[in-house]
Amino acid sequence: MQIITNTPLRQVPADYCPPGSARWFELSEGHDAGKSMFYYDYLSGQGEPELTVLMVHGNPECSYTYRHIRDALVGSGRCVRIVVMDHIGFGLSDQADFEMVDMHHAANLLQLVRHLDLHDVSLVVHDWGGPIGIGALIEDEWRVRHLAVLNTTIFPMPSTGITYTNFPMRWLPWASTAYVIPDALWGGVAGYVVSHAEPQSSGRFLLNTAAYLLRHATRRIAPGTPEHVWAEGLRSKANARSSKRNVKQTPRWGHGYRYHDGRHGVQDNHAFYQRMQAGVAKAWGEHGRKLPACGFFGQWDACGKDEVIAQWQQALPSLRRATWRYPQVGHFIEEHKGPEIAEALLMLADQA
Repeated sequence: MQIITNTPLRQVPADYCPPGSARWFELSEGHDAGKSMFYYDYLSGQGEPELTVLMVHGNPECSYTYRHIRDALVGSGRCVRIVVMDHIGFGLSDQADFEMVDMHHAANLLQLVRHLDLHDVSLVVHDWGGPIGIGALIEDEWRVRHLAVLNTTIFPMPSTGITYTNFPMRWLPWASTAYVIPDALWGGVAGYVVSHAEPQSSGRFLLNTAAYLLRHATRRIAPGTPEHVWAEGLRSKANARSSKRNVKQTPRWGHGYRYHDGRHGVQDNHAFYQRMQAGVAKAWGEHGRKLPACGFFGQWDACGKDEVIAQWQQALPSLRRATWRYPQVGHFIEEHKGPEIAEALLMLADQA
């Protein structure tokens, strides 16, 4: 694959995207106008697709995190269109040049969706991909046919139980890592956590993360591995700082967040969250289109706790009939339950 952006990720696995499906989209509006966003658009099977699946990733991952779901959909033998992108500052897209959060990525995604004129979409969202994907598509709510929620939230994070200010360790929670890990080593954090965030002791977590920081610093994370994809995409200072801004936001997840960016000044996503939270139930819930939905939650994670699931089920009652909980899985549920998620997407299509 010829890479046309300035991404630091120059070597990708052969299965990064299906052959012949790689595309580049030049953004024309907003802070990222002129930048190129990588995406792939793949039709599995022949004829008109039964399902158009749009998968939106979070942080510190990229489109490659959806490979297991994608491969299961392709292997199903059904005619499915699969569209997945890398946000600016991640994967094969252009590098970030300011500290971006969900509302910026959502504005970029909406441009892509309208460019492709996607409709009857099965929207799959994970992590910050929740507010990114839903924040974008709620603007054109009629485009969405199904919703799959994977360890994410758009609602104010409940303060009970584990949160990103006390997990995975009270004295070094996830929200603090962006302040203590240098930019040059941030890719090492991604290299470990995306592929290895399963229940483990604090000691094991620290030792293994430290090992990946060292491997990243000495360029010893093997190319062709998922860990290399996560780490190398954040090797540049610009991408690392943009990724870390998402982590700094976690204590205010769902409440709204205000910060100062050196390039664009004060940034505030309070209105962005208020619009989503008011719009989801109204457009897609019991008094709207009653959108078929499913949820997959790894419960070794603040976004997978029962209180978060209850918020989703209240807004979208259809999700009560199709919620799966996995106590022995962490935040990156799609790394572990790809075939099961693909099967649920096909089940939603059959119900419609």
